[in-house]
Amino acid sequence: MFDSKNPSPKNSWDEGLARRMKALACTAPLQALDENKGSLRWADAEIYQLAEVALHTIDQVTVSMDFDSGADQDRVLSQTSRFVALQAPDRSDDEHHKIALHVLQRLINVGTVDRSFSQVYGTVDNNGVYQRFTFEFNLLVERAGSDNRIYLRATDEAINVLVGALDTDVQSAQVAAEVKLDNLIKRGRLAEAKMAAEQARYRTVQYGEMLRQLLEATTRNVRAVDWEHEVPLLLGEALDHIEQRYHAEHHILTNISEARDRSDDEQHKQRAAELVVIVRDCIRRHMQLQKRLLTAGELFRSEQDRQQFVEPPRTATIDLHGQLLTPMLGLPIRDAVELGTSFFRDAGGLKRTSALGLPSFVTRLLRPAPERQHLGIEIPDPEIQRTEDHAPFSVDDWNTTDALLSLHRRPRRLSRLLAEAEEISPAAAALLLHRAVHAFSPQIGQHVDRGDPHALIAVRTGDEFDTPRFGGDDLLLQIALLGLPDDADSHDTDGLADEENPS
Repeated sequence: MFDSKNPSPKNSWDEGLARRMKALACTAPLQALDENKGSLRWADAEIYQLAEVALHTIDQVTVSMDFDSGADQDRVLSQTSRFVALQAPDRSDDEHHKIALHVLQRLINVGTVDRSFSQVYGTVDNNGVYQRFTFEFNLLVERAGSDNRIYLRATDEAINVLVGALDTDVQSAQVAAEVKLDNLIKRGRLAEAKMAAEQARYRTVQYGEMLRQLLEATTRNVRAVDWEHEVPLLLGEALDHIEQRYHAEHHILTNISEARDRSDDEQHKQRAAELVVIVRDCIRRHMQLQKRLLTAGELFRSEQDRQQFVEPPRTATIDLHGQLLTPMLGLPIRDAVELGTSFFRDAGGLKRTSALGLPSFVTRLLRPAPERQHLGIEIPDPEIQRTEDHAPFSVDDWNTTDALLSLHRRPRRLSRLLAEAEEISPAAAALLLHRAVHAFSPQIGQHVDRGDPHALIAVRTGDEFDTPRFGGDDLLLQIALLGLPDDADSHDTDGLADEENPS
């Protein structure tokens, strides 16, 4: 507590503050569901209470957990969808399923690398210095069961969210919950007794999950678990706890049965029957826990023998000279290249592609630019000699092609124009061919923008021609007027009108 006479940080610091901060951190993901539900674009989620859906989801996973397996995801989604449907019965079943799936994925924290939540909290050390730490936790995790299927499991933090506590001694909490349950039953307050019975079952699941993780760590590495002092003491306390809980739960079950038989109220009998189911489930879980505890020593000895006397893995080495190089030298180049490519591709292993996420992308953008290293000596400027560009076609060639392409409404074939140009000049024939090819699909808009009065257009005739220098599809060339010239006489205008409106 704070001492006004000696207001030092050490005296004013409450160690329970860090525990309460962790408790708030565990509830933050549930509160964030309701805070961010307005951002869901695929549904109007304002009508849903997503924090209640999250608590219901954790409840379903916790009750379905077992030693060998956890909760089936499809079954949890089905049960949660029915709960979601009660909040909005006028919505579709597909939307109810999407809401349940959205809440489940947020509890698993899908989309992050390690799928864990984090919260920063602080403590004051003995020197009065405030230090910050990061509290990382999970609510729901995906784990493989004994049948190699993926199941859901609730962590200690998730169970603490259900019972409203954090980092509590499991055995003490179990005893307190069952004493409270027995007291409520004797007083006939079965509604509150049901809640106490559910909390006692949560603690039973939490106690079993702690031991399951201990045995699972042993199967991976016996050196990671203290089987000399810590585990034997824990197993002895667990067996004593189960023996005491077995007698206490049977006593509670007897009191519930007597309260059920004495009551004439149907609702009272219904609550008593629900309590019987919960307490019997606790007894079943304790019996299963006892079976695991009795076989824990045998598991440790077998794992110790397996991990100690197992032979190290042996990898067969490859003789590159005798098994690869020598046989390849006797093969054709085509087969040798294919064989060598296959070997080095497989020997190099898989290439891991890095998936760039938003946090890493922002980190890379904000990373300061590295200092540029020395680039070496200065590169001298090369001495470049200017050369004169000679036009491939002369002015006479252009004048020759202009004369040949002055078609004046009379189309002509490309093959005949090329024959006439060949007689004048081979260069003029080549230029004529270039202009005809460009006219096959002309850009009329460019001609209009430049103000050209006409444009050359070429279309296929379906015939082919073959000459010593040229060959291919024959084209029909024609001049297309893009506008009437200023000196056009009335005779030309009438001719155009006759072509547009033939009689």
